Amino acid sequence: MAAAGGMSVQARVARLLNRQHGKPVLRPNKPLVLADRVANRKSRLAEATCITEMSVMMACWKQNDFSEAACAQEIQAFYTCTAKAEAERKARASLDNVRQTNALTPKQATKLLQRYPNKKQVT
Repeated sequence: MAAAGGMSVQARVARLLNRQHGKPVLRPNKPLVLADRVANRKSRLAEATCITEMSVMMACWKQNDFSEAACAQEIQAFYTCTAKAEAERKARASLDNVRQTNALTPKQATKLLQRYPNKKQVT
């Protein structure tokens, strides 16, 4: 596959990395070694659950001067929804633990990197 200039990508990379012209054009500003940890980021964003039930419960409270006795049905609906959502989250988490994926979590990657740190170069 030829690029617009008539030179393939591999040929351009080889030319940039070639020491024949003196110093290499591509020079890293940091040593090319792995760090001993990775950033701890969540893999996916959690979606908001039971928003409708919570809104109905709060509207009932506001209409009834925050009386829990008058809004018992709405409160129970909200608690039922949150319990159901928590059970689904736990079931999904246990499925994720059982299912084998190709990607490590950031916590697992950090644990492995700390167990096998980079050896310092002796020059």
